[in-house]
Amino acid sequence: MTRVASAALVARVVEVGESDLIATLITESCGKVSASVRGGRRSSRRAGGSLEPFHTIEIDLEDRGGELMVLRESRIVRVRARLAASLGGLESAGLALRWARHLFPPRVPEPDGWGALLDLLDALDVDDAHSRQELARAGLRILAAVGYGLDFERCVSCGRSCPDGKAAAVDPTRGGLVCSSCGSARTFLTAGSRRAARALAEGRTGDVTLGDADSVLALVADAMAFHAGFEGPQVLGYAPRPPR
Repeated sequence: MTRVASAALVARVVEVGESDLIATLITESCGKVSASVRGGRRSSRRAGGSLEPFHTIEIDLEDRGGELMVLRESRIVRVRARLAASLGGLESAGLALRWARHLFPPRVPEPDGWGALLDLLDALDVDDAHSRQELARAGLRILAAVGYGLDFERCVSCGRSCPDGKAAAVDPTRGGLVCSSCGSARTFLTAGSRRAARALAEGRTGDVTLGDADSVLALVADAMAFHAGFEGPQVLGYAPRPPR
């Protein structure tokens, strides 16, 4: 038996039987884990309201070698009260945690993905006015963290660079831009949306409009759905715009 202590985020909690819980946690030290919380619906020591999404918690786990770890203790160490009171912020934060739950491999530390989630939650806790822009930025970062980043600079097939200020075809299932010589793509980014996508991929949300953020989110949703094995991006909670 191994003991694990880590900061964590709660991605999902499912009730089991009369008093137990199973929690899916995104942890800093060991990635995505599932843990049983015996008596968690009654025990203030093991759960006691701490298994709430969007707050950062500290957890004490026992790894007994099975599929499920056992949660011994948990406590909230970073409260995000403003986020918890914002509908737009809750929607964006919940979707990001759902992405992580489906995309992160079990028990593999994802430091960049973990950082992307914390940065998103902290930004939404300060101001939710640009929640879609922040979500698009986080989505691109999460994809890159697990090796599925989107390239908005050059064709993913032949490597040919796309000039600045030019519109481009994008196939998120192939990893980014696709030039006309290398086949067709289902999505087309205007020059403005491509510029916004590049800014978001570099971590900047400054002048990105809501429309451009939604165009990027459509790409992120397509990529998430493809790599996580879903039938369609709407399963993730965000239906992209029809192809243009």
